[in-house]
Amino acid sequence: MKPVKQIIAQNLTELRKINKLTQMELAERLNYSDKAISRWEHGETLPDIDVLCKIADMYGVSFEYLIHEGSMQDKTKLMTKKERGNKLSIALLAISLIWFLATILFVYSNLYLNYIFWQVFIWAVPVSLIVAIIFNSIWGNRKNTFLLISVMVWTALASIYIQFIKYNFWLVFILGVPVQIAVFLWSTLKSTKN
Repeated sequence: MKPVKQIIAQNLTELRKINKLTQMELAERLNYSDKAISRWEHGETLPDIDVLCKIADMYGVSFEYLIHEGSMQDKTKLMTKKERGNKLSIALLAISLIWFLATILFVYSNLYLNYIFWQVFIWAVPVSLIVAIIFNSIWGNRKNTFLLISVMVWTALASIYIQFIKYNFWLVFILGVPVQIAVFLWSTLKSTKN
């Protein structure tokens, strides 16, 4: 196993090149000289722990990524179960807020308006999926985003249908076909990110 200093040096070089930065550009962003960046990348010296954390944030990787050896794919698996659990908990908390608001609206309409607005729970499904799409696009997998978009489209159409069921508004589902085709085509586009 390589010394940690060499592993960090290799990872710093790899990340800088992946992000298409010169040593000078990185130095300007970090308020260091390009000579300091060169010494870090050659393993002659190491940046302070604060600078390593800043670099990890700048490149969107964990601190553990910087100190582990291996391929980029292996290192991206370093996200701990705790981090994944926290992200999932945050997303679920946001979604539970939607259901809480739907429940408040249901109770309010029942008590004060004398109307049982049960459809609010139907509408909470596509709204929850919108929140899930937002969190998934920040932290999740690109493929899952398109799956969530598809489910959101069809649940939104189903919500419209249920809301206006007395009008036999089933043709609303035809709108989903071109949207689904567009989502599929969008998912086949290749990302321009490295």
